[in-house]
Amino acid sequence: MSEAYDVAVVGAGPAGAAAALAARRAGARVLLLDRADFPRDKACGDGVAAHALDVLARLGVTDAVAGYPPLSALRLVAPGGDTVARTLPRPAYTVPRTVFDARLVAAAVAAGAELRRHTVRRVVERDDRVLLDDVFAARAVVGADGAGSVVRRLLGHPINPERHLALAIRGYATARSGPPEQLIVTSAARWPAYAWSFPIGDGRANVGYGEVLRGEPLSRTHLLDRLAALLPGTDLATVADLRAHHLPLSTYRPSPGRGRVTLAGDALSLINPFTGEGIFYAVLSGALAGASAARSPDRAADRYAADLRRRLGTHLRHSSAAAWLARRRRVVDGAVRAARHDDRVFRTVAELGLGDGRLDARTLAMIGWGLSGRV
Repeated sequence: MSEAYDVAVVGAGPAGAAAALAARRAGARVLLLDRADFPRDKACGDGVAAHALDVLARLGVTDAVAGYPPLSALRLVAPGGDTVARTLPRPAYTVPRTVFDARLVAAAVAAGAELRRHTVRRVVERDDRVLLDDVFAARAVVGADGAGSVVRRLLGHPINPERHLALAIRGYATARSGPPEQLIVTSAARWPAYAWSFPIGDGRANVGYGEVLRGEPLSRTHLLDRLAALLPGTDLATVADLRAHHLPLSTYRPSPGRGRVTLAGDALSLINPFTGEGIFYAVLSGALAGASAARSPDRAADRYAADLRRRLGTHLRHSSAAAWLARRRRVVDGAVRAARHDDRVFRTVAELGLGDGRLDARTLAMIGWGLSGRV
């Protein structure tokens, strides 16, 4: 006999934990499933933007970044070598996913969600419920099980094709000297590609390198060579916990769901194509999916799709347009020159890459001036 719940959430990362929190706030009996015990590591840049914290605060989570110092500055190096370093519109944080995810899971459990370790392999939709491996039943299911989502595959959606999928490697190194700042160094040789160094505040930094897949296999050696080339001074022999991971970019998204089943976070390819940021998208989409599943289980997918379109639709179109423009590395050179000249351009670019910002005519005009070399 299957155990019955109002909402079952597959995957307990940020999207899944947010879905569980939102469903509990709507009064649902919630089951939260994950194949791992927490805390557990997750390959990621560990960057947490202020926009994600806004969503979590509305879900009642106010300590997600407690104990980690804010990072107020971002330094961006263009493919051609031009650099801009300015204060972010709002500070960001670097919190290892071993800590961040465990805190969100603990908050979901404290709110009343039931956490179980279980690997989902089969999802079957019935008239009034969804069965998971014939072990659990729920009125609605949220698939938040990451880039290799089982729920996504069972809905008939393949993984992202090349040019809409990136591969990155991440590790932990000694933090660079000087004032703490987020550093992104883009690559002219393998564009679109970049390396990053995000200080944590404990003497370490999250460092990594990623590039968009374009029809050729990328080896671990290649990723590490590019990391060393773009972040000179990084001793790869001392970098700990190196792990590679795929990034399904939001330029290629499947349907948000079907019937009583929805997808959130990486399972829905919600990775910013401009920067690779995904935690804001994860907690926002998870919260919307969890609320829809709890309040309208029989039409969860339709309600969720409408809510997601209303909340992120315009931004996703703008970020896709920015990613398309940024495939021409000269455009990125022009954007960095314009951002160095004009703080409003910098803030627009930062909001587009870290939150739900949009392009505007003034920014595009300034990038054009940057391309002309007149700024």
